[in-house]
Amino acid sequence: MAEKVLMKGNEALAESAMRAGCRFFFGYPITPQTELAAYMSKRMPKVGGTYLQAESEVAAINMVYGAAAAGARVMTSSSSPGVSLKGEGVSYMAGADLPGVIINIQRGGPGLGGIQPSQSDYWQATRALGHGDFHIVVYAPSTVQEMADLAYSAFDVADKYRTPVMILGDGMLGQMMEPVVLPEPIDPATLPEKPWATTGHAHQRPHNVINSLYLTADELEKLNFERYERYAVIERDEQRAETYLTEDADVVVVAFGAASRVARSAVNAARERGVKAGLLRPVTLWPFPKRALEETIPTAKAYLSVEMNMGQMVDDVRLAVSGRAPVDFYGRTGGVIPTPDEVLERICALSEKVGE
Repeated sequence: MAEKVLMKGNEALAESAMRAGCRFFFGYPITPQTELAAYMSKRMPKVGGTYLQAESEVAAINMVYGAAAAGARVMTSSSSPGVSLKGEGVSYMAGADLPGVIINIQRGGPGLGGIQPSQSDYWQATRALGHGDFHIVVYAPSTVQEMADLAYSAFDVADKYRTPVMILGDGMLGQMMEPVVLPEPIDPATLPEKPWATTGHAHQRPHNVINSLYLTADELEKLNFERYERYAVIERDEQRAETYLTEDADVVVVAFGAASRVARSAVNAARERGVKAGLLRPVTLWPFPKRALEETIPTAKAYLSVEMNMGQMVDDVRLAVSGRAPVDFYGRTGGVIPTPDEVLERICALSEKVGE
């Protein structure tokens, strides 16, 4: 049996990324993700990698662009305001079809906000992480183990679809410690070759050019159409969700990340009171797991979106439900974490309302 180690979420992300073959990390310190960068600074040189604290978040994401263009597995991390600064560079990466992994350990906002945990970057991650027509794959872990697992697999997904991938955590998950089974390390030399990378042309292939600027409208439109065909494949094949007690649930709670841990406790308490509640936990925020939600439609009488914000994922829940059942929302914001009792109260009230 694999040995478990006790790690912070931030540390698990860093260690797992290196085990996935990441050999370049460019970042900038900001609470509550600074431990991730600090861990990388100690460990990366020991595995033959490069750690560099950039002069700014803008510089860091552009360094990621350069390393990704050269075919390397590369990662950056930050927290909410820092990710905003990276937005332009992420758009450039999407426009150049470059893989890379971006970690966002969210804090309260808007603005500098506070350093407490939040989920207020959902819209940014799934809707507007930069200008232009593009998507990125967004994962939402709920445990330290899942942070390690998703950081490991994110590089494969990024390479497969030539797209940036984000892991959207929060300050609670980044700072908490849990036992983790770490994945087996990969030798970067054994990874598949990237024939599109700018690694020279010793093998007499044509020059590779990595670029996101196209001055001809028809050419850019053609590339965007091709990119959206790839996004359609991602939507078809990469949706991920966990369901818990949803088979007969009257009230289905939808929650991701840290909020889902609270929601699970509330669902258990509701069941003890005889209220048929269940939990649907999106693991991918984009693509949103519409199929998993669709499977709950025949039995669910109502949905409750529980979030650590003023209501963001609830929009996607309502789109997926498409008017076939009422969708309610409960959230806390500014770094306040909802309690199981608060969520239980909303579940019971919703159950009474739809049971009338």
